[in-house]
Amino acid sequence: MALIGAGGIGKTSIALKVIHENRIKQRFGENRRFVRCDQFPATLPHFLARISKVSGAGIENPGDLASLLPFLSSKELFVVLDNAESILDPQGTDAQDIYDCMEELCQLETICICITSRISTVPPDCEALDIPTLSMEAARDVFYQKYKRCGRSGLVDDILRQLEFHPLSVNLLATVAQQNRWDVTRLVKEWEGRRTETLRKEHQTSLAATIELSLASPMFQKLGPDAMGILGVVAFYPQGIDEKNLEWLFPTVSDRTHIFDKLCMLSLAYRSNGFITMLAPLRDHLRPKNPMTSPLLCTTKGCYFVRLLIEFDTQEGRWIMSEDVNVEHLLDVFTSADPSSDDVWDACARFMDYLGWRKPRPTVLKKSVEEFSDDNSAKPGCLYGLANLYGIIGNPTESALFLRHALKLVRERGNDYGVATILQALSRSNIVLDRLEEGIDQAREAIEIYERLGKTMKCVGCLDSLAQSFWAAGQLDAAEEVIVEALKLLPEKGQELRVCQLHQTLGDIYGSKGDIEKAISHYKLALGIASTLGNRHLLLAIHFALTIHFLKEGRLDDAQLHVEQTKSFAFDNSFRLGLAASSQATVYYLQNRLKDAASEALRAQEIFETLGTLKLLESCNLLLQEIKEATESLHPSVESDSNFHGTSARAPTSTTSQDSENAPG
Repeated sequence: MALIGAGGIGKTSIALKVIHENRIKQRFGENRRFVRCDQFPATLPHFLARISKVSGAGIENPGDLASLLPFLSSKELFVVLDNAESILDPQGTDAQDIYDCMEELCQLETICICITSRISTVPPDCEALDIPTLSMEAARDVFYQKYKRCGRSGLVDDILRQLEFHPLSVNLLATVAQQNRWDVTRLVKEWEGRRTETLRKEHQTSLAATIELSLASPMFQKLGPDAMGILGVVAFYPQGIDEKNLEWLFPTVSDRTHIFDKLCMLSLAYRSNGFITMLAPLRDHLRPKNPMTSPLLCTTKGCYFVRLLIEFDTQEGRWIMSEDVNVEHLLDVFTSADPSSDDVWDACARFMDYLGWRKPRPTVLKKSVEEFSDDNSAKPGCLYGLANLYGIIGNPTESALFLRHALKLVRERGNDYGVATILQALSRSNIVLDRLEEGIDQAREAIEIYERLGKTMKCVGCLDSLAQSFWAAGQLDAAEEVIVEALKLLPEKGQELRVCQLHQTLGDIYGSKGDIEKAISHYKLALGIASTLGNRHLLLAIHFALTIHFLKEGRLDDAQLHVEQTKSFAFDNSFRLGLAASSQATVYYLQNRLKDAASEALRAQEIFETLGTLKLLESCNLLLQEIKEATESLHPSVESDSNFHGTSARAPTSTTSQDSENAPG
């Protein structure tokens, strides 16, 4: 049997537990031996001499295994070969001879061999077991066996999670904290200040020493200087490296696939769900202390920045969904390490566009953008991207704050186009904030600027925003007039997206006028256009609107049909999944399927709570309350107008225009 895993994972501890286990003791008695393979030279003569000694064969300097076989075959023997990577490393002097010898030993029926190794090159007759990290409960037990200065603490649990329950790291943390007599507050402070540098106790035992032992192996040294750089890159990215990206992330490393295979073989990295990553303590120790000084890391940064130039609303733009955490971390680090770089901030704005389109969620980059100098030309674009993102996830107050800040900056710089773009976004934002007169004024000013600049199609988009402000203010005739004016400005062909958006708004207007059939007719016109365009955002919003209007009509089968379509366009986006779940909950509620309704409403509630989407969260809470009351009374209301508790027919989208254009400034 071979126990395989990274340094400090607990291989030796398991082997020691096994060799002293009662059933092993009963079977082998005194014929149990523990051999530290790193305590003798990695040559075949030294290996054979050690086997002769521990087995009791008594043969001095055996020339080969054959001379030992008569004795080894005469009695049962249990042998642990600890740290066997030191003699099995393929790059070692006698590696092949030792490997062949060990393979022969493993075939003897009288000998049970337990190997512990950091490398996976073990004889085929060995059953190789990859040793995992500890469970949370086991990690707590290990920690509090050593640390006696307090009861169990959630603060300690947080650190154990950050260590990914790596046994040696947990053990060292507990020992260092106990020896230094730290209380939990001091322990947390030391950890936050020094991270894995804390994991060092007296007598030279440390996490660093364990890692350096792996790096000193002949196999790793044979990989050359690129291996250390690649290891630092893997350590830098929280998710590790997507195996599909090796070619474009490391164009200067010709043998990159070979190096990654060897890093996994050495247990310095491991494969997980298509990514090559490493344990958190190793990652913390090996990541570049100054990212600017790592050529390979800077290369990957440039590769990611180029990839962010792909249009995020295309099929190719879906890549961000699996690597958003990596890119976010990259930008978070480099906005601090290289704050004067326009490329970094442009990539930051682009990334927030990607998030808004593909994976709406709050971002840690918010703090970086807020602290970024107002003097930098990229600041308005970053604020605009941040506003768009927070508008999409349902936080219009924050969105409006970012937009007002951006508006102030572009006005100061005399950027009329940027002013108009942000005014239009603010107009949409103020609809949600119920600041309708302000929104109407902003839309009108934006239209004036676009007309002066000769931007006819931008005028059309802004007229749509103005109509929505009128609609929200209850000025339905004025809203309809504006849309009719906008339609007149459009050419017969080439502006299908604009036409689609205007029919969608007309659907909203007629729905509010009570002419549901006319509203549905315009939504279906918009739906036909959106289908030809393949615009998933619009398709989801229109299906969502049709769901609401069919609910108002009490046409539950039609509503269910469009709920299913809403789900089909929401599968890869948590915010939209929340919308789909809330729609489905409403349909189930009206169908008197209260248990199913509660399940969907709870799912939507969880999503909106996680995203901080307060208005939609409030709607879910109201719906859940109605479901609860109906369940308790066993006489649920199924009136057709018990719809979405005040939610508008239009699915929330961004607070900015729906154009896929660059941010202002």
